[in-house]
Amino acid sequence: MSLESNKVFAAILTAVLLIMIITTLSDSAFHRDESAPAYSIEVVSADAPVAVVEEGPSLAELMAGADAGKGARQFAKCKACHTLDKGGRNGTGPNLYGVMGRSVGAIDEFRYSGALNDTNDVWTWALMDAWLKDPKGTYSGTSMAFAGLRKDGQRADLMAYLRTFADTQLALPEVEAAAEEAVEEAGETADETTGEATDQTTGGQ
Repeated sequence: MSLESNKVFAAILTAVLLIMIITTLSDSAFHRDESAPAYSIEVVSADAPVAVVEEGPSLAELMAGADAGKGARQFAKCKACHTLDKGGRNGTGPNLYGVMGRSVGAIDEFRYSGALNDTNDVWTWALMDAWLKDPKGTYSGTSMAFAGLRKDGQRADLMAYLRTFADTQLALPEVEAAAEEAVEEAGETADETTGEATDQTTGGQ
């Protein structure tokens, strides 16, 4: 082999080695570990709309549309322990004639559990609604075994039915008053939001 041929061969071999070295270094520098967890960072824009949680109808609105006839069917779950007729006997639970608006634990002849006997509360719409939803959560230690009615409409219907058993029916909660309170709360929230935005703009000065 001539000297000229050796030079050409050496040049080719050198070029191949350089390519291999460059490739190896590139893989090392830019290698991505596929086993490593990937994390995405979400950036929320300051102009993004704030999610609004829609609430259901107020208790006043539920009572305005309540159906006492449907409430009678709900009371079927209660009549094993309670009576509704005026002057009726007490059962496992007290007689419920006139219960809406009267004091909790008001019947002297009935032996209430301590949780209800030691309170000066009155059966308002809100308290009765909470009681019918979760008795034990409303008065811890109550002996009433009823698990409660989870559906808002069912409780409203039952209260509408109980309301009819009284010498004077308890006035329904006012929807307009409830609406005004909601408007006031919304206004306060808007004022707070505006104030926070102003503080952020002016640096809190």
